[in-house]
Amino acid sequence: MKNTIGENIQLTLFGESHGEKIGVVIDGLPAGFEIDLEKLEWEMEKRKAKGLLSTKRHEADQVHIVSGFFEGKTTGTPLTILIDNTNTRSQDYAQLKYRLRPGHADFAAFEKYHGAQDYRGGGHFSGRLTAPIVAAGAICRQILEAHGVSLASHIQSLHGIEDAVFDFTNQSVLAGQMDALNKAQFPAIDEKTSRLMQETIEKAAMDLDSVGGVLQTVVTGMPAGIGEPFFDSVESDLSHLLFSIPAVKGVSFGAGFEFANLYGSQANDPITIGPDGTIVTTTNNNGGINGGITNGMPIVFQTVIKPTASIYKPQASVNYQTKEPVELAIKGRHDPAIIHRARAVVDAMTAFGLLDLWMEHAATMAFEK
Repeated sequence: MKNTIGENIQLTLFGESHGEKIGVVIDGLPAGFEIDLEKLEWEMEKRKAKGLLSTKRHEADQVHIVSGFFEGKTTGTPLTILIDNTNTRSQDYAQLKYRLRPGHADFAAFEKYHGAQDYRGGGHFSGRLTAPIVAAGAICRQILEAHGVSLASHIQSLHGIEDAVFDFTNQSVLAGQMDALNKAQFPAIDEKTSRLMQETIEKAAMDLDSVGGVLQTVVTGMPAGIGEPFFDSVESDLSHLLFSIPAVKGVSFGAGFEFANLYGSQANDPITIGPDGTIVTTTNNNGGINGGITNGMPIVFQTVIKPTASIYKPQASVNYQTKEPVELAIKGRHDPAIIHRARAVVDAMTAFGLLDLWMEHAATMAFEK
């Protein structure tokens, strides 16, 4: 079982949904970086469950940095983050030990771990493990921001409802949209659309069901030349991280699957000289990446978040132990949608991945003539 990812900085994830603690170790961070704990707390806040849109399991998610951090700054040694699980109700899962929940990893977990896995709340497979990921990514994000990189995500669509689009024609307007999204608890550009999306989530909850959607992420300020042509391309590295997030079922870059409907003359991004004398493209269908390497334009990608697997409607399943059919009615506390909370996780994974790639680029450049 492997729970470590990254090359120049490495992230190791540990814990279970109903265990005493969950956490993460980040190794390879530069020494002497001052962490803004208030900004870190706000990233955690964006992931928290609130109101009718989320599960009734409300965790404080207080971040405890227990190593690699001294007098407000990183020390350069492994930084360890611990988060307490304080609001568990493990009895809700007692009857589900062998009753396989549709859409969950229960069957796959039995086949891999032969019953030794912690089944409570999904154990190590739970979205609860995204909390330390957000904490780690928040630190990486601050390092990127110190070097002029900004990122933001919005719910591009939810159950067929489309949000307004990013304005890539005006840099100041785009920056304003991104800043507003990063300050918002529910990440939609248009206020009317935001209300409609939230009403749709609430209706799904009343119907004992759930909904999914698509997040769109934009990164500005990443310099050109970062990434590798094949196995460590920006797309492949980010996709690897994004598909590690529970409930992610699709990732596309730039125009994505719309490329299938375009001619080459439409898909290609014409190249010109910008007002500041830099080389830019007049469109950005390729999402800021060519040949696996950043080209200086905004990085743009979409992430599909499936509807929450835990729903209250009765579903057909089987008992793993007896191999008998059962009708499963899940109890407990579950989200009717996780997409608005997943925004913080996608942002965190993006920040970690881009910082790792940039550090690789910096190391390579240090030895070039």
